Amino acid sequence: MNELRHQIEKEVRPAAAGPQVAYVTIGDEADGQRIDNFLLKLSKGVPKSHVYRILRSGEVRVNKGRVDATYRLQLGDVVRIPPMRVAASAPDAGKFVPPASFPVVFEDEYLLVINKPAGVAVHGGSGVAFGVIEQLRRARPQARFLELVHRLDRETSGLLVLAKKRTALVNLHEQMRGSALDKRYFACVAGHFENARQHVKFPLYKYTTPEGERRVRVQEDGIASHTVFNRLEVMPGYTLLEAELKTGRTHQIRVHLAHSGFPILGDEKYGDYALNKALARSGANPGLKRMFLHAHSLTFTHPISGEITTVVAPMPPECEAFLQQARNQRAAD
Repeated sequence: MNELRHQIEKEVRPAAAGPQVAYVTIGDEADGQRIDNFLLKLSKGVPKSHVYRILRSGEVRVNKGRVDATYRLQLGDVVRIPPMRVAASAPDAGKFVPPASFPVVFEDEYLLVINKPAGVAVHGGSGVAFGVIEQLRRARPQARFLELVHRLDRETSGLLVLAKKRTALVNLHEQMRGSALDKRYFACVAGHFENARQHVKFPLYKYTTPEGERRVRVQEDGIASHTVFNRLEVMPGYTLLEAELKTGRTHQIRVHLAHSGFPILGDEKYGDYALNKALARSGANPGLKRMFLHAHSLTFTHPISGEITTVVAPMPPECEAFLQQARNQRAAD
């Protein structure tokens, strides 16, 4: 898409340069995308109202015919784009994004699944200059299309899926809306989790703190959410759980556990501040300097082959070390 936008910007000039019309042939990177979203992404700096006006007026044509804003582009379509005043450069156009590679769990022509480290944002914004998606695009300049299928919190490690074709992105989003994906996480919490298997269905409400920080709390008029927790192992003071996501709300696992009285270890937003500080102290046994939440397993239907596909990311070494220290403590007791 970046390559395509550069092509458009070469062909579309400000009004002072005289009227210019661009003709773009649609490739894999825009196949299946709505034309209004296609134009909005290409024309950053142009008011939305202007984009919708030229669609309504018929100035935008596909294969020489008029289309409305809901038309979905198809491979090989030729789009006529009239003159538009585009921003000379985005505010962060000169920002340096270092390329980076991440452990690849699965990759083919349509999908890329990586094992994201804890502490790395998936995308830039909210005070973060850049994230996984920007760094991967920089490291793979030949990729015509690369988009996040879903997101992980910055503090969470584990499986992150990216689409290399729009058809794959659309298909996986449909699977997510239909709850067809099986997403599972390892979480270590404070306290003794009594039930071997427990369903939690607290409604979640998103809000912003006075400092501008995004948070979530349990509230009656919140959005319905559902997590299933399976108890895997009990250690003195801690329990290792597997969380099955039945819905995918922001901070869902973290808030469901904290509200249930079992905060995730190392969780700076919803966890036990005093306990987190003690675990992170140098020489602490057991010691932990990150949030213990890891996306370890994902099962989905491959968007092209139709095969049931399962990908797995092993427990991070620092989490495994914490568990071993806690097990040793249990044995000593």
